[in-house]
Amino acid sequence: MKKKIGILTQPLHDNYGGLFQAYALKEVLESLGYDVVVINRQIVTSEIRKKFSLLKSFLTGRKINKKALLSKNQSKYISKNTASFIKKFIPNLSPRITSKKQMNLLNSQGFYGYVVGSDQSWRPKYSPDIYNYFLDFAENQKNIKRITYAVSFGVSEWEFTEVETKKCRDLASKFDSISVREDSGVELVKNYFALNSTHVVDPTMLLSPDNYKKLIDNSQSKFDGLKELNIYVLDKTLFKKDIIDYVKSRLNFESFEVLPKKNINDGKIDSKNIDDFVFPHPLMWLTAFEKAKFVITDSFHGTVFSILNNVPFIAIGNQGRGLARFESLLRMFGLEDRLITDFDKNKLDSIIYSDINWFRVNEKVSEERKKGIEYLKENLK
Repeated sequence: MKKKIGILTQPLHDNYGGLFQAYALKEVLESLGYDVVVINRQIVTSEIRKKFSLLKSFLTGRKINKKALLSKNQSKYISKNTASFIKKFIPNLSPRITSKKQMNLLNSQGFYGYVVGSDQSWRPKYSPDIYNYFLDFAENQKNIKRITYAVSFGVSEWEFTEVETKKCRDLASKFDSISVREDSGVELVKNYFALNSTHVVDPTMLLSPDNYKKLIDNSQSKFDGLKELNIYVLDKTLFKKDIIDYVKSRLNFESFEVLPKKNINDGKIDSKNIDDFVFPHPLMWLTAFEKAKFVITDSFHGTVFSILNNVPFIAIGNQGRGLARFESLLRMFGLEDRLITDFDKNKLDSIIYSDINWFRVNEKVSEERKKGIEYLKENLK
C-alpha cells in the first residue's frame, strides 16, 4: 500500500506559476511511489469578508482588489480554463478547506507525512493561515513526516510579527527537514528559527522540458496567435512599457501576451464583456514559452520557464512581489545580468545582444534537479 503524502501550497487559482509548481511537485512525489493529495486550503470568501476587504483598502489607501468582489458565478467563469487544468492535471485535490476545524480533520485521514511548499507559502500576507503552513493542525501527531520543499518567504526581509515568529519557530522545530527556494531563505531560517535548511530549486525545475512538452502534445490542443516575443508582465507600469517598446524596436519581433484581454482591476465586468477577463488555458501559457524566441517578464515563474526552455529573456525586477526570488534564481544559474530594475538603454542592449551559454545553464539545472529529487527521497524515508 502506498504511503499518503499531503502537499500544502498556496491556494490554486489563476496563478500559472502556482499551478505548475504544484503539478510538478505532485508528479515527482508520485514518481517516487507516494499517494499524493494536494491540500485544497482556501481563503473564506464570504460577503462579510468582501466588505471587510473593501473597508481595509479604504482605510489603508490601497487599491481595491476587484477580483475579491466578483460574484461566485463571475469568478467561476473567468477561471474556467485554470479550473479545467486543475481538474485534469491535479485531480488528487482534497475537498475545499476554509477553516482550522477542517484542517484538523486531516489528522484522521492516514497521512504518512506532509510537504509544505513551494511558492511563497511562508509569506504571512499571502497565506490563508500562516500557522497551517507550519503544520499547526498536526502539531501533536506522532510518527508523521514533516518537511518543506523549496518553501519561500518571497522576500529577504522578515515579515512575521513577533507573535507569529515565536509560534512559527516552535512549529518549525518539529520539522524533520526544511528546504527553501531562495538563498536568502537559508539566512532567515537560521536567524529567526535557529534552524538549518537546504537551498533547492523550484519544483517546476524538477521536471525536464520534455515532461512539459509531453503535457502539451498529449493535450492535442492548438493555440493560435503565439508570436516570437512573449510578454508576460503581471504588473503593468509606464517603466515596463518603455522596456517592452524598446526591445520590440530592437528585435523587430511580433509580440503577444498570454493573459486576459482586460485586467479585472482596470474595468467593470458584466455579461457583455466577461469573456475579455477570462484567463487563457495554462497549457497555452506553457506553449508560449516553448515557442518564443525572446521573453520579457516580471514574473518569477516566467523567468523559470524561460530558463527551462532556453529562451533569451529580460527579467524585470518585481519589488512588490519579492525581488529576492529573482536575484536568488538568477544567481544560481549565473544569469544575474538578465535582471533589470530601471530603464537603461545600454543595459537593455547588452542583454538583447548577448548570448547565453545554455550548455552551462542546462548542466546546472540538471545538477540542481538531481539534488532536489534526492532531497525528497532522503527526507521522506
